[in-house]
Amino acid sequence: MHKVIHRGLLAALLCGAATAALAETEVATAVEVEAESTVDALIVTARRRSESVQEVPVAISVLSAAAVENAGVFTVGRLQQLTPTFQYYSSNPRNTTVNIRGLGVPFGLTSDGFEQGVGIYIDDVYYARAAAATFDFLDIAQVEVLRGPQGTLYGKNTTAGAVNITSNAPTFDFEGKAELTLGNLGFRQAKAVVSGPLSETVAARLAVSSTTRDGTIYNVTSDRWINEQDNLGVRAQLLFRPNDDLRITLSADYSEQDPVCCAQIYVRTGATQRPLARQYAALAAAQGYVVPSTNPFDRITDVDANLSAGNKLGGASARVVWDVGPGTLTAVTAWRYWDWKPENDRDFTGLSIVSKSNNPSQQDQYSQELRYAYAGDRLDFVVGAFGFYQRIDTRGIEQNGANASRWSLTGALASNPAVLDGLTALNTQYLKNTSAAVYGQLSWKLTDAFTIQPGVRFNYDKKEGFYERKVFDGAGNPVLFGQTDPIKVAQRGILAPQLSAPEFSDTNFSYDLTATYKVTPDVLAYATIAKTFKTGGVNQNGLPTDAAGNPILSAGVIKPEDVTHLEGGLKTEFWAGRATLNLSVFRTDIDDFQATVTNGQFGVLRGYLANAEQVRSQGVEFDVSVRPFEGLSAYVNGAYTDAKYVKFVDAPCPPELSGGTTVGAGQTPSAPGTPGGLSPANCDISGGRLPGVSKWAFSYGGEASRPVTFLGREGVGYIGVEASYRSDFSSNASPSIYTNIKGYSLANFRAGFRTDEGFDIFGWVRNAFDEEYFEQLALGPGNTGLIVGQPGDERTWGLTLKGEV
Repeated sequence: MHKVIHRGLLAALLCGAATAALAETEVATAVEVEAESTVDALIVTARRRSESVQEVPVAISVLSAAAVENAGVFTVGRLQQLTPTFQYYSSNPRNTTVNIRGLGVPFGLTSDGFEQGVGIYIDDVYYARAAAATFDFLDIAQVEVLRGPQGTLYGKNTTAGAVNITSNAPTFDFEGKAELTLGNLGFRQAKAVVSGPLSETVAARLAVSSTTRDGTIYNVTSDRWINEQDNLGVRAQLLFRPNDDLRITLSADYSEQDPVCCAQIYVRTGATQRPLARQYAALAAAQGYVVPSTNPFDRITDVDANLSAGNKLGGASARVVWDVGPGTLTAVTAWRYWDWKPENDRDFTGLSIVSKSNNPSQQDQYSQELRYAYAGDRLDFVVGAFGFYQRIDTRGIEQNGANASRWSLTGALASNPAVLDGLTALNTQYLKNTSAAVYGQLSWKLTDAFTIQPGVRFNYDKKEGFYERKVFDGAGNPVLFGQTDPIKVAQRGILAPQLSAPEFSDTNFSYDLTATYKVTPDVLAYATIAKTFKTGGVNQNGLPTDAAGNPILSAGVIKPEDVTHLEGGLKTEFWAGRATLNLSVFRTDIDDFQATVTNGQFGVLRGYLANAEQVRSQGVEFDVSVRPFEGLSAYVNGAYTDAKYVKFVDAPCPPELSGGTTVGAGQTPSAPGTPGGLSPANCDISGGRLPGVSKWAFSYGGEASRPVTFLGREGVGYIGVEASYRSDFSSNASPSIYTNIKGYSLANFRAGFRTDEGFDIFGWVRNAFDEEYFEQLALGPGNTGLIVGQPGDERTWGLTLKGEV
């Protein structure tokens, strides 16, 4: 396997040889370092009732608060360090992708018009936008990552999986916690929690978190470090418990980010089928432009547009849990908002080609869920209803700069900067999204060993979209269709006015069936079949155009995804409870897969959605945890995932096959990267792999500890490691030789001292071997051959101090 895995494995072996074995991480059945010498049984709520994770017939990874904190995983996005089939990509908070097993949402720039395939839930509240994955965790108790369709148990239908986050609840005993972390790159993180009673029936809890870090990319134009971190969050809860049967929790939270972010930087160039004079090297030379570094790991850029990733997220909820009759009634009412105020540089250079590309959005969402859960000797069931409404408003601007004419035009007009300088598109769009569903799941224990579990869901979805782009030249005059002046025609070829109002509504019926069999008291076998749907969507970022520049209105609506899912697995416990081994095999087939198609216009680097005929994801996963004796724990989790387009015959072409003259009847497309060649109008990428998915992915680690006395305190000293590996993957919707990211491994180490009273001090180093890797690669606009990307974090180190009262 790829050689970079060897260094991570060596780190784990050395750590174990030095009795520093591997991380306090509870993946799948993971390990908590307590006083027992057996693997502790983790309690989860994945099936809307509390039960041991080893009894749940679902592929699931479970992480305690201690596990994620020790690994430096303080956002949803960082979970991929601990869960091999969890994928996260983000060029900025809006353009964030959260997938499981390669499925969830289209890879690339985000559109508001589609649904998330991986649901993010915090205390039973669904978060509609994946931007929530970029914020810090706030006082969490546990994270559950469920793989596969979850629509018959969760409010919003999720076809690829769910991230279920549980916060710590208010307590009727006083509790106080504080945590401070300092590190290189100016890293500063502070957390504080206070909880306690206000009366015999009311308790309150308040949590605050702040994270800042200097940028990792130096911008020679602004003379400052960019792509920094700047997070602030607060959560307040009130618990009213008048008796043992009723619990009412009122919650409110607010988080904000205001970093100078997010630039993607020069990585390399690749030959396209544009004429040589229209490719990146010639275009840059024509304006005397030289990128400050051609080595992306110098971490230098010269982008000239303002950068900002202003991001605010908040809301309030009321959660009522009432033990009534033989079961429990739960009602969750929630309102959330999201306010996104970006500033971007979308030409990725120090030239003023695209001087502004900013699309601020404001979202409000309202949700109501009501469910009833019953657990008996032979029958368990959950029935529920869910309602959801979302409104998103966006008023954006796309503006060309002084260098745009020479870069984007040909002939005499290219020598006149005034043609495109100041050319501006003002975009107005909104989306109204309504969803309602009823769902239920029954667990019927036919014998002491054999249980069947059918589930059903009926869903209604409606989307109403609106998009209008008005275009003005640098003098403020409108650019309209019908104008024949050569300058107006050229301007319209760069930014064309457009109006569309797509609508979609539909119902669908989903079902699943799971059979479980207790082979022995310590071995559970299960098999699942699920038939589900991801609702259709609308294109909210503008539509593709015909040869005359008119929007193709039929592309305004995308069809629902039709999902068939098969899974089987084993959950085992052995060695007198000291070890667990869980296995799962899966296959998911999706007809009418919702894929992102990139619009390559300058200033309009936006994706629109289209349906690929069929995709497939299949693979094998395993999770092993072991605790041979008190003070030593280890885990290894791995996955093989084969995710590909089974059939996608009219996909957008990769850059090496784009930019030339469109091939005509009887003509043969030119070889990839032929300057001035003949390009196919579309490409058949059937058999190509889905973007963002590594075939092989592993996480492994653990911890070793022993009793010691430190600063007059009795406790345990410990050393640990958390490491991960992923093989190469594609970073473009259509596989390209220019956007493959090679595999890499990361290793994190920590060593410290903690006591039973909550005192904990440890030093840590992340990416200890200073691995150079990319999180994401992307195409520059206009098929010039420019490839840009985001280098992953360099080696970081620091010290964390925790205390409790």
